[in-house]
Amino acid sequence: MGVGEETLKDIIKELQKPGFDPREELPPIPFKEGITDIKMLSVGSFVSGVVRNIADFGAFVDIGLKNDGMIHISKMSATKISHPLEVLSLNQYLPQIEVVSIDEERGKVGLSLVG
Repeated sequence: MGVGEETLKDIIKELQKPGFDPREELPPIPFKEGITDIKMLSVGSFVSGVVRNIADFGAFVDIGLKNDGMIHISKMSATKISHPLEVLSLNQYLPQIEVVSIDEERGKVGLSLVG
């Protein structure tokens, strides 16, 4: 198969747990209560969320709405960073994120980690 003995042991171990989903062990995400629609947001308000995807230009954050919000790389740190992974990681919980822009028509929310 072209894999080492340790890798093969890991594969066998995982195959012995059919239907196991590690996400079931995670606590529920405490989104900001009461916010269920983009129309309920306002610039300057604060939300919480979880980092779902990281790109060179920023990070997409699940804030409990239909579409994820986006934190541009320039809004992640008070000092210049070269990549979002210097500040954020996938599935990281962010308890306080500022809403900096809202485009209701396109369903886009701009977010910031810096005040």
